[in-house]
Amino acid sequence: MTPVATDIRFLLGDRCILRARRMLVPLAYGLDAILADRPLTPAPLPGDADGYRVQSAPASQLARLDQQFPGFLKSPPQVYARHYIDMALGHDGYMAQFSSKTRATLKRKMRKLADADGGTLDIRSYHAPDRLDAFFAAALPLSNQTYQARLLDAGLPGHAAFRAEAEALARADNLRAWILFMAGKPIAYLYLPVVDNVLIYAYLGYDQAQAPLSPGTVLQMHALEELFAEARFRYFDFTEGDGTHKALFGTHQVQCATVFLLKPSLANRAVLTGHRAFNAGVEGTGAWLDRIGAKARIRKLLRG
Repeated sequence: MTPVATDIRFLLGDRCILRARRMLVPLAYGLDAILADRPLTPAPLPGDADGYRVQSAPASQLARLDQQFPGFLKSPPQVYARHYIDMALGHDGYMAQFSSKTRATLKRKMRKLADADGGTLDIRSYHAPDRLDAFFAAALPLSNQTYQARLLDAGLPGHAAFRAEAEALARADNLRAWILFMAGKPIAYLYLPVVDNVLIYAYLGYDQAQAPLSPGTVLQMHALEELFAEARFRYFDFTEGDGTHKALFGTHQVQCATVFLLKPSLANRAVLTGHRAFNAGVEGTGAWLDRIGAKARIRKLLRG
């Protein structure tokens, strides 16, 4: 596999303070592999690669990485819950997973946003190839304003290769995409590729100025209702990383981790040692801020 320029990021909350770039071969566990507890098949490492980036390694597989990749320096695992929805539940069964209080809150949020826009939600779907130009025209300017794009370089891509990939997915009926509008202006988008009838939570973004109206939550609720109605999909995979949105909507979770496996050079040892020390300092500071009740406020300030 071809190595990819990958940043080992020193993160303070969502803000990147420092980054060390390495050429790494990406390896990832899909949801089916995680649920079946299948080991990862190592890819050959090209001579110009610095190592591997292993994503979503299930906790049960972490100890095996040392055996599968002998001689590599292993970073401390970045552990998180990988959330997913079992689509076999159906919409009624899915909604029954929520408490009555949460169901009422979700319905109230949808009603509140509808009331703010004349009484109805303006949500448009863009699943077909001939709808993609309109989707990107509306979603890309919005994506560029989100904190995911500004701080994490994780906004919706707009380059030609990504758009060609989106068109190929749409032609195979393997793409689901929506935009939520208010007063004719896009305020949230959701982009979901489909792989083996598993929906991949690839990109969600929303206008932060409209955050009090919960546009991301409202769009997610609408999309799920339509997806359940199709009765086609096996899982809705929220992929790597934890978060309140994923935890709220997921029905199941698996403990996973991202791990860097680097060649044993002095420079790589220095990077991983510094990364380990930095993360320990951030965790200690975060625990202290949590104790004094200031963590949420500081996180909001960091996001800008």
